[in-house]
Amino acid sequence: MKPFRAAALQTSPRFGEVENNLEAALAALPADCDLVVLPELFNTGYQFTSRDELQQLAEPIPDGPTSRRLLAEATARGIHLVAGLAENDGAGLFNTCLLARPDGSWERYRKIHLFWEEKDIFDPGDLGFSVVPACGTEIGLMICFDWIQPEAARTLALAGATVLCHPSNLVLPHCPNAL
Repeated sequence: MKPFRAAALQTSPRFGEVENNLEAALAALPADCDLVVLPELFNTGYQFTSRDELQQLAEPIPDGPTSRRLLAEATARGIHLVAGLAENDGAGLFNTCLLARPDGSWERYRKIHLFWEEKDIFDPGDLGFSVVPACGTEIGLMICFDWIQPEAARTLALAGATVLCHPSNLVLPHCPNAL
C-alpha cells in the first residue's frame, strides 16, 4: 500500500440547507489530502422528523445535485471523497455514503444498522458490506451506528479492507470514546 493523506472533516450543517451545507463543506476541504471523509448526512443535517421530510431532501445517486458536485470536486481536485447523504433511489430512502473518485467513478454503501427513530424514517441498507479500491488500497465503508455491531468492521477487515471510512453523526456523548 502506497502512503496517502487522509482527513476527517467536521462540519456544522443547518438542517435542510442543502446547497449552503454543500458549499461550506467543499470550501473547507483540505488542499493536501488524498482522501477526505465528510460526516453522515453532511448536506441535509441529521435530525429528520418524518419520512415525508426525508422524501423532500433525499437525492438520487449519482445523478442528484450533491452527488454530481462531489464527483466534479473529486475529479477537479484529484482526490477521493466519502460523504454521507440521504438517497432516494425511486424505490427506497436510504442513509447512504458515496465514495467519489478522481477518475469520476463512484461507489456507495447504504447504512444497515439504523439508530433509534431512523428505523421509522429510512429503509435499511440493502447492498451489504463491501470493500472497494481507493487511494491504492482497499476501503471499507460503514456509517455511524454500524459501529455498534463489531461484525460490521470485522466483515470489512476479513474482506480485505485496510482502511475503514465511517461518516458519522454520533449524537450520544459516549459514542466517540466507545468507538
